[in-house]
Amino acid sequence: MNNNYAETAAYLSACMTGKPETAIILGSGLGSLAEQIEEAIVIPYAEIPHFVRSTASGHKGNLICGKLGGKQIVAMQGRFHYYEGYTMEQVTFPVRVMSLLGVKNLLVSNAAGGINTSFKIGDLMIIRDHINMMPNPLVGPNLETFGTRFPDMTRAYDRELIRLMETIASEMQIPVKKGVYVGLTGPSYETPAEYAFYGKVGGDAIGMSTVPEVIVARHCGIRVFGMSVITNEGYHFADDFVNDANDVIVAANQAAGQMSQLFASLIARME
Repeated sequence: MNNNYAETAAYLSACMTGKPETAIILGSGLGSLAEQIEEAIVIPYAEIPHFVRSTASGHKGNLICGKLGGKQIVAMQGRFHYYEGYTMEQVTFPVRVMSLLGVKNLLVSNAAGGINTSFKIGDLMIIRDHINMMPNPLVGPNLETFGTRFPDMTRAYDRELIRLMETIASEMQIPVKKGVYVGLTGPSYETPAEYAFYGKVGGDAIGMSTVPEVIVARHCGIRVFGMSVITNEGYHFADDFVNDANDVIVAANQAAGQMSQLFASLIARME
């Protein structure tokens, strides 16, 4: 195993007041959820050994330790992307560190384009499965310390957590969709033909993150729950239609409040 993982885990462990069992990765425009964390210890990525920098718009670049839903958690306020020029090992480095810290559950969020024609801007989509169109982060020598050579991905997104979130959303009267997330490298947005293609092969929403982290989390034996905020509609294209990153962040910010409530409740009720 690369000693960098152990060094980073030791550094973060010394900064924490408790041992987190749940980690959260917050995507574009969703960093405001971190403001709900109590007893927060904020550690900029720049201060964490072997962490790279988050350069994407809407990603603040902090690791936050504290309590959410009454339980000890660690949250990434911004993630790393393959399109930033990082290797897949760098993109997924924090997930393996979380595993060494004792994390058992990972909640991932992202901003995504809607492919499913029933989806509208601002909708929340529980990820029930994904289609990976990125390089697989497990390519190369297997890190036996973390997991088996050929990890099963049949239930990449934990079905028990999905059912629990559906119950919570119903109780809170927050509408949620459920669908398949397609992960592409970016950074260019998809063409109309690409949106149509991925819809035909089973995709409901599309984005440039999440999938590598989920694969590595499952390799480490970590349970995963994922949710997307639909920030643009990729199924109709007026003559003046343009995908704009600023619009994506605005839409994600508007939905962040509801996602925060759902995530806090899910954490509180997880066993």
